[in-house]
Amino acid sequence: MLLFFLTTTIVSTYSQKKVIIKAGTIVPIQSVSTVKAADVVIDQTVDFKVTSDIKIDDVVAIPAGTLVKGIVVEAKKSTIAGTKGRLTIKVNSLSLGGGEQVFFTDSFIRRYGKNRTPVAVITSLFCWPLIFIPGTKAVMPAGYETQATVAANTAIVI
Repeated sequence: MLLFFLTTTIVSTYSQKKVIIKAGTIVPIQSVSTVKAADVVIDQTVDFKVTSDIKIDDVVAIPAGTLVKGIVVEAKKSTIAGTKGRLTIKVNSLSLGGGEQVFFTDSFIRRYGKNRTPVAVITSLFCWPLIFIPGTKAVMPAGYETQATVAANTAIVI
């Protein structure tokens, strides 16, 4: 039994490979759930998942399905007088199975509703209650696909 344990430990130690995920590597991601500007607050966490394996030297460095974390940096719901909703999410990082973190840079998702201010103002001249026409909501639907860019060279052990 001791021999089996030592052999397994030695084989697994030698079978690990160190790879570098280079800065600028593009990681395709997809939102896990629908996010509405009216329902979130700034600094709230938003989850994404990696949609396809990222391979380096024919080895999967980032497997599909890996959880990616983002954070809400702007959330404005649509209001009266046609003002549109706004939603901005910064994609921050992902954590790999070995505890390594991969950080992203300049990876923002911006979603805007439609501005109806001109319609609301003009129609309110004829019938004042129409000033209360709201703009459309800012929504990022579940399954929304985008890309995140790796910020710095990151060494990982696979």
